[in-house]
Amino acid sequence: MNLLELSDKADQYMNYLCIDLPTRQVGSQGNQAATAFLAEKLSEFGFEIQCPDFECLDWETKGASLTVAGEAYPVFSSPYSLGCQVSGQLVIASGLDELEALALQPPLTSSVLLVRGELAKEQLMPKMFPFYNPEEHQHILRLLETIQPQAIIAASRRSPETAGALYPSPLIEDGDFNIPSVYLTEEQGLRLADQVGKMVLLSSQAWRIPSSGCIVLASKGQPRQPRIVVCAHLDAKIGTPGALDNASGVTGLLLLAELLQDYTGRLGVEIFVVNGEDNYAAAGEKLYVDLNQGKFDRILLNINLDAAGYIHGDTAYSLYDCPPQLTATIQQAFAAQPGIVEGQPWYQSDHMVFVQNYVPAIAITSQMIQEILAGIAHTRQDTPDLVDPDRLVKIAQSLCRLVKDLDAQQT
Repeated sequence: MNLLELSDKADQYMNYLCIDLPTRQVGSQGNQAATAFLAEKLSEFGFEIQCPDFECLDWETKGASLTVAGEAYPVFSSPYSLGCQVSGQLVIASGLDELEALALQPPLTSSVLLVRGELAKEQLMPKMFPFYNPEEHQHILRLLETIQPQAIIAASRRSPETAGALYPSPLIEDGDFNIPSVYLTEEQGLRLADQVGKMVLLSSQAWRIPSSGCIVLASKGQPRQPRIVVCAHLDAKIGTPGALDNASGVTGLLLLAELLQDYTGRLGVEIFVVNGEDNYAAAGEKLYVDLNQGKFDRILLNINLDAAGYIHGDTAYSLYDCPPQLTATIQQAFAAQPGIVEGQPWYQSDHMVFVQNYVPAIAITSQMIQEILAGIAHTRQDTPDLVDPDRLVKIAQSLCRLVKDLDAQQT
């Protein structure tokens, strides 16, 4: 199949995932439709399919409102938060020492707590997140649960490393944290801080919806042989089309699968459609780790596609714990394709699940990843027009060559 035909297919896949489906948040109908679509397409390309499922939460909101002394403040329901309809005295905490002092007092069960300043400098990792969970974040969450306010208002700072380009962004995004919360900008939080001690009226119309999702595992090659795992996360943040984050990566998986539809090598190839990278519970990643306990040593290499195909800059790849011969083979495969260069390490995507389990890995993204994180990711601006289908085809062609080169080394 030539470049033009594959590029047209890439465009169709992107439009389906980002435009035809209303959302791809984990547990939603759009997410379920997307996994079914991917399983069907991968099967058409001759892969054996498994779709292990997991329980999860879907979530909806119809908005939030905050009024103090007759003044309205623009607030947003925190994703996966419980809803609320409360009134109470406004209490404020700007630093860890203030929060710790509040925790020594009787619970503030009739108050509403404004969290700002250093306490809101970055999004807090969810209580049960398995892969990265700073003690400082967990300490803050424990203090909040000890203080027991009726609700939390978070005046969050810009934090592209943890929240992408979305601003304001939620301080708390956690279906396991049961104090209702909303968020607003740091600037509005400063304005609200002048109202400390006054009565606030806070409404958040939000619902948790028990649901289910699945990961998709598509495999080829001889059983019990070492395998390559190529992955990309399917899910997107609530309210975003998720083109670069990460429909483009999933489209790359489909293109690679089509290029490998006649593959008959000894080396195993597993295409892993991750579901939950942008979700507080990381259920898909946890499920995959559980399924592969004691088996990660059978994985020769992981290749992760995330934010690939951006129209600006080159495609960039980075290597993690790859031995010299493997490194040389990878570099040779990519060198044959103009526009793909070796870039800086990036530690914020699914390849790190494999690296933590001592598997060599490649992350394929954009040379302009910091621009994507600071200005596009997790927003409504993450649309298909930012993705160049030809670049996705070239990535898939390079990966196809790499798979065949590594297979040749096995025989």
